[in-house]
Amino acid sequence: MADKEQAEGGADGAEAAPAKKGKLKLIIAAVGFLAVVGAGAGWFFLMRGHGEEVHAEAAPPKPPSFVEVPDMMVNLVGAPGERVQYLKVKLVLEIKDEKQVEQIKPSMPRVTDLFQTYLRELRPSDLNGSAGLFRLKEELTRRVNSAVSPNQVSAVLFKEIVVQ
Repeated sequence: MADKEQAEGGADGAEAAPAKKGKLKLIIAAVGFLAVVGAGAGWFFLMRGHGEEVHAEAAPPKPPSFVEVPDMMVNLVGAPGERVQYLKVKLVLEIKDEKQVEQIKPSMPRVTDLFQTYLRELRPSDLNGSAGLFRLKEELTRRVNSAVSPNQVSAVLFKEIVVQ
């Protein structure tokens, strides 16, 4: 029985030594990692304001180009028996590059068709408040970009919008 205890004690002692070495390696690795991270963070905060500032004289940004969309007047969807309401809009497309203007102009009949089809489905409540107009602007921008693809329109701008 004593031999068994010695054999078990010897086995435990052999397992304890590698376990202690494994924990020691883990602690050393963690301390090293924290030292590297701390040094990097310290360098970042100390050197952040001391870098050379380069003031390159960049060319002034090109002003955007604009394309007029023909004025549109559509009737809005209403409940049966309600009086008919109309929407009159004057829109302009904002385009970043002047070169794209000539590429977009041939697509204007398609753009007008998409806009009118969408506008005829609106209800007067869809246009209430600034949130309603923002949603309308975003939807029109999405639709015009699908019509003039691969060209890109930055924004659809309202020149005039009247609900009567």
